[in-house]
Amino acid sequence: MLLEMRSVEAGYLPKVKVLQGLSLHVDSAEIVCLIGPNGAGKSTVLRTISGLLAPRGGQVVFEGEILNGIRPDLILRRGIAHVPQGHSAFPEMSVRENLLMGAYTVRDRRERRRRMQRVFEIFPSLAERPREKAGNFSGGQQKMLEIGRALMMQPRIILLDEPSLGLAPKMAKLVFETIRQLRQAGITVLMVEQNARSGLGISDRGYVLELGEARMEGPAASLLQDPRIGQLYLGGTLVDPAQAKGVEARAESRL
Repeated sequence: MLLEMRSVEAGYLPKVKVLQGLSLHVDSAEIVCLIGPNGAGKSTVLRTISGLLAPRGGQVVFEGEILNGIRPDLILRRGIAHVPQGHSAFPEMSVRENLLMGAYTVRDRRERRRRMQRVFEIFPSLAERPREKAGNFSGGQQKMLEIGRALMMQPRIILLDEPSLGLAPKMAKLVFETIRQLRQAGITVLMVEQNARSGLGISDRGYVLELGEARMEGPAASLLQDPRIGQLYLGGTLVDPAQAKGVEARAESRL
């Protein structure tokens, strides 16, 4: 497997744990989606993997190497790129300049050009406006630019935190199609997404998080059909499938 979290504990306050012994794994060239209610610890998972938050217990393992204690910039160099929530493109900089920021450690100009051409092949809409300021792009186009910037580091895995957050349905659909393209290009994706139906709809596997623990795991298609997920999204805890049948219909709109 490419990435693994082994009984990881992590949090932001000294005596408060957000992740409580979480274990999960991601294999090469697959899309894995983390879903769950607000406060479940989904974004904390990504921050812990990328080194922005140090684990208090357990291990984060990437390609057989334990990442605990390694600086975020060195984790990035190992092939883990993190695209955070919201907009992180530099609005006054052009598409090309934003992409070059993702390859700031690459000294060879020809290699930078080669990587940028690869990004343009994946995102033709960016190639059409390389000198356009990022601030003139729509939210969905900016998200593609942010993902493209992460690709400039040639990562083995991309961590995406709420890629559809704040986007209109049409733009969100475009972003999800973009993520599907990444897998076709052989890039592994671990994604946090509140839109469970869309997120799981393009994923190979999924995890349902609640209170810092993985309560469910399995093929994405199976999770989408499990009525217990509806109960989780209604703010309760996971229940026996027989008990969950009464909430399945109401949960449909939330998924």
